[in-house]
Amino acid sequence: MAWNLSGTFYENCSCTATCPCTWSNMEYPGTTERCNAALAFSIEAGEVNGTDMAGCAMALIIDSPPLMSEGGWNVGLVVDSGASDAQVEALGAVVSGELGGPPAALGPLLANFLGIERMPISITTEDGQHTVNFGDSSYTGRPHVNSSGDLVELHGIDAHPAGPVLGLAPVSTSSVSAMGISFGGEGLSGFSNPFSWEG
Repeated sequence: MAWNLSGTFYENCSCTATCPCTWSNMEYPGTTERCNAALAFSIEAGEVNGTDMAGCAMALIIDSPPLMSEGGWNVGLVVDSGASDAQVEALGAVVSGELGGPPAALGPLLANFLGIERMPISITTEDGQHTVNFGDSSYTGRPHVNSSGDLVELHGIDAHPAGPVLGLAPVSTSSVSAMGISFGGEGLSGFSNPFSWEG
């Protein structure tokens, strides 16, 4: 059965500056000993196996070697505690790749699926700055604009589930700890842009 999800994506990863994995399409390693990331998705519209997904939020928590193309990823899924059991089940099926679409490309890289946890997820935007909260984790970023007021973007990304265009949104502060994965700091890599998945 065909499915689709669309909304807005907010990423924080442990690299400084702009994550090399993105613009090199995973040819170059990250800037830290392990590549850790939180990829939050605010779902504004969509349907999976007959389940309406509008209003759901989720976050992928990732731990991988610095050269992400080597595989061996540890990945967990956090789903907003306000989601129904049917919505949680649907998101699990999507993220696992069993329904195809962009998440399926991550399958060969996955070593350990850490499971699904439910906790409150809050994504707010104020004065152009977004803050993502889930459990005890939080990160704040701001989309970067040029002198003309246009969002600075990376194009031609073929190794990222929210690509092929990523909007730069550096993270000013971050403290992420979920599913056994912890990272944080100031001035870290971040992205934010609309996403659209289907399978």
